[in-house]
Amino acid sequence: MTPAAAPQRVVETRQLTKRYGRFTALDHLDLQVEAGALFGFIGPNGAGKTTTLRMLAGLLEPSSGQISLNGQDISHDVSAARWLVGYMPDFFGVYEDMKVWEYLDFFARCYRLEARRRTRVVNELLELVDLASRRNAWVESLSRGMRQRLCLAHALVHDPQILLLDEPASGLDPRARIEMRELLKELSALGKTIIISSHILTELAEMCNQVGIIEHGRLLYHGPPQQISQEQHGHRQLCLRTLAAPQAVEAVLKTYLGVTDYRLDENGWQVNFSGDDAALAGLLAHLVEHKLPVIHFSEEINDLEAVFMQITSGEVK
Repeated sequence: MTPAAAPQRVVETRQLTKRYGRFTALDHLDLQVEAGALFGFIGPNGAGKTTTLRMLAGLLEPSSGQISLNGQDISHDVSAARWLVGYMPDFFGVYEDMKVWEYLDFFARCYRLEARRRTRVVNELLELVDLASRRNAWVESLSRGMRQRLCLAHALVHDPQILLLDEPASGLDPRARIEMRELLKELSALGKTIIISSHILTELAEMCNQVGIIEHGRLLYHGPPQQISQEQHGHRQLCLRTLAAPQAVEAVLKTYLGVTDYRLDENGWQVNFSGDDAALAGLLAHLVEHKLPVIHFSEEINDLEAVFMQITSGEVK
C-alpha cells in the first residue's frame, strides 16, 4: 500500500520573533498550518496574535526567524507576502464616498487585474459575500456587518490561497456573526487556508479544525479542538441518546473497554472515553450490536473557554 502523502504546510514559521526595544511581542513562534485548514488563533489582548498576522501579511518585518508561505521563504522579502495572502485587519478603513462595486474595482486595479477579469471578479465576489443587491449602494450606507463582508471580499480580490482575518466578527450582532461564520466555512470548503483570530472562543470551537493558544508571545497549544480537552483531562467527552431503558444502556457501556465513566442527564448519556478514533467507532458498533436504538452519538467539544483559562493560567498538565 502506498503511504499517504504528508499534508502540505501552507503557512510555517520557525523561531519567529518580534521585539520593540526591550519588549518582546512574539517569542520564537513555531507554527504550522496545513492546506485547507480553518485555524483559530486564540489569546488575550497583547498576546501576539495581531503581530503574528501582520508579519505573515508582510506588513511587519520580523526581528528574527523564518516565514514560509506556500513553500516560499519570505523572511527576507516580506513584500512578497502581499501577493500570497489576503489580510483583513481588526480595524479597517473604507472609502465611504465610493459605491460598493467601485470599492472592489479599485483594489482589483491595485492588484493589476485586467479590465475583463476585473469585472468578473467583482461580480463573483459580490455574489459570494451576498452584496450583489447592494452593488450600487454607497459604502457609507452599509451596516457594520455588510462592511465586514465587503472588506472580506477586498481580501479575496486577488484570489489568495491564504486568508488572515483579525477579529472578523468584532462588533457584529448575532445574525451578522452567523452569516460571517457560514461564509468562512464556505471559503474553507473552497480550499482556502484561513487563519482567524478571535475572542469568541465558542464560535472558534464550532468552526475551526485547528486552534492555537498564544500568551505573552509564546504558543502554548497547537492542534485540533477535539483533542484539547483530552490532552488536558485525559479523556474524550461523548454524548449518547438512545430510546433504550437506562439499565440496558448502562449494562452495555460498562462492558466496553475505554469507557471510564458515564452519567445520564437531561441531554442524554455523558460518556468519558479514553480510546482513539478506531475505538470510538467500535463503541458505536458495540451499541448497535446490542440492539440499542441509538438516535444520537457525537463527540462533544468541551468548553474551549474553560480550557483556555486553564492553559493560560499555567495549569497545563
